[in-house]
Amino acid sequence: MGSLTGKVIIVTGASRGIGAAAAVELAAQGAKLSLSSRNAVDCSAALEEIGNKGGEAFAASCDVSSYEAVEKLVSETIERFGRVDAIINNAGIVDPIALIEDSDPEAWARNISVNLVGVYNGIRATLPHFYKQNSGTIINISSGAAHNPLEGWSAYCSGKAGVYMMTRATAHEAGERGVRVFGFAPGVVDTDMQGTIRASGINRVSQLPRGDLSPSSEPAEAIAWLCGREADDLAGQELSIRDENLRKRIGLPL
Repeated sequence: MGSLTGKVIIVTGASRGIGAAAAVELAAQGAKLSLSSRNAVDCSAALEEIGNKGGEAFAASCDVSSYEAVEKLVSETIERFGRVDAIINNAGIVDPIALIEDSDPEAWARNISVNLVGVYNGIRATLPHFYKQNSGTIINISSGAAHNPLEGWSAYCSGKAGVYMMTRATAHEAGERGVRVFGFAPGVVDTDMQGTIRASGINRVSQLPRGDLSPSSEPAEAIAWLCGREADDLAGQELSIRDENLRKRIGLPL
């Protein structure tokens, strides 16, 4: 039996990259998964891999910028599995990549709606259930961009900075009510988003060679570890996969 056997976990943005890798890892450790993407069909590869390994999961279409959509996702999860134990607020976008004076206002606002409001929606929709059962885990996928401004990334940096404060605010309110809240910065990972960043040619991150990027398996392992009880003493913190002490505890290579 895996360390997460019996747990029910929602992963947003689970069609590819970190979200898909985390879903597969969580299932491998025994969790039942609710996967979401704007189009549920995009989660097919992750669902197939989970199913082939004997895991249990379903996928739903969900635009995290819509509270009604996220609330429906949570309701469907509880209807299917009877409860929800954790949510991984992973869905995110990097566009628009543009200097502020060249950026599209609607695209800029859309970024905040997905990256920040989407996290709020995930928290808001699950907290009442966590409070009823006096337990729950919230993992908000953060970024070094939350603390370091980068040219062309005003929307992404602002949204992730908001996620950092949302993590702190949620931990402040919910930490004494049985809910563990984590912010987690996964580092620079080899995902489709990084392909978009490289193509933009804006700021130093776009110049990183693909060979220097981390595999998605590393943050996936970290996310699964944070869902377990071994991480209890770190609740309420914003964590970085680059922290050597954290990597040692998880068992990742240094």
